[in-house]
Amino acid sequence: MFQIDPEFVDKIPPLTEEEFQQLEENIISEGVVLNPLVIWNNLIIDGHNRYKIIQKHPEIPYSVYEKEFSDRYAAIAWICKNQLGRRNLTPQQKKYLIGERYEAEKKAHGAADGFRGNQHSDESVVRGQFDLLPESQPDSDKSNKTRKQIAAETHTSDSYVKRAGQYARGVNAAEEAVPGIKQEILTGRIKPTEAAVSAVAKAPPAVRREMAEQLRKPREKPSAKVLEESPDESDGDISGCDTDIDPVELPSKRNRSRDIAFMRSIGDEMATSTAVMTVEDVLYELEDAAETLIDRWDLCMEQNPSLITKEECRTGIQKLIATTIEYLKNVRGGLSE
Repeated sequence: MFQIDPEFVDKIPPLTEEEFQQLEENIISEGVVLNPLVIWNNLIIDGHNRYKIIQKHPEIPYSVYEKEFSDRYAAIAWICKNQLGRRNLTPQQKKYLIGERYEAEKKAHGAADGFRGNQHSDESVVRGQFDLLPESQPDSDKSNKTRKQIAAETHTSDSYVKRAGQYARGVNAAEEAVPGIKQEILTGRIKPTEAAVSAVAKAPPAVRREMAEQLRKPREKPSAKVLEESPDESDGDISGCDTDIDPVELPSKRNRSRDIAFMRSIGDEMATSTAVMTVEDVLYELEDAAETLIDRWDLCMEQNPSLITKEECRTGIQKLIATTIEYLKNVRGGLSE
């Protein structure tokens, strides 16, 4: 009766088998589908799981709420906003939905202004991949206003929303290159950095598969071996940090050289791009790295309080802090020269 749009379904975090079974049992027990299906142009906007259950149990009554949208982008923005209002989202799912909402609202505003895009736009919309289009135009006043509005509603920041948009494009680019990896990222089964995910969408299509596969590889754990030289305690102090603890060893020069070479190879392929790095771009990348560090540390500390209290864990954390402090002190010293 109603149609399922793959792109709409793609924006909704899927239920686990246990969650779907529990929903089905609840509906059967109630004898009615309490929440209506939300429909637009005969397409299901909200209620895909309920609709599956209805098809299995056609005797159970349900209701329908028809909603109007100006276009597909507006519908996608509503889907993302609606999902963000629900519980049990992973941090990755939240970031992805915020990013998808931001990208969709930008496209919705463009459509309202009569934007028709380039020769690739119509094909991309048909394929449901409009979020993979490059951001070749600078931020408009409307984009800035959209970010601020979404940031206020989601209790985040303007920069977080912008990064979330890049993150969502990266997730989608990775999924297109390596089907199935999106679910791994958003459920937290693999934990690549935000910067690594976002980089996939920025890279040339020829290297996206390799970059997406790299997201599945765990980062090397720091060695227990400490550096011969301890941090210089005379150059500033950080409250709450035991600076007497030696920092852990940084990744080997061989691995660092390999990673740098790989990044440079990507940069060479992107050399034909018209994009030029600006001061704002550099500061944005560094801010992204800093906020990613804070977000991941906060999440790890909050989710593992029993492990944090263990002496072995606390010692390891202190070593990581010392290493990070030493690196930032070296950067600061370089800037003051």
